[in-house]
Amino acid sequence: MLYVTIQELEAAINYWRNQSPAEGDELRLCAEASALAKPYALMIVQGSQRIPMDVLDDLAKTAIQKFIKASQNP
Repeated sequence: MLYVTIQELEAAINYWRNQSPAEGDELRLCAEASALAKPYALMIVQGSQRIPMDVLDDLAKTAIQKFIKASQNP
């Protein structure tokens, strides 16, 4: 996979939020959802529909890859 679409990022964030709901009084996102939320927000601001995988940090890459694998093997 060379690119990640904004729809894939949104679905992955929702997946991780379901796997590990927000915690604490501040409703802190789990590490995976938080890592994906940063590029997702940038894409919204920039009006981008996809981004190259290589711009994601290691945690975001791992989170999106695990989400894709999980969605292919329900």
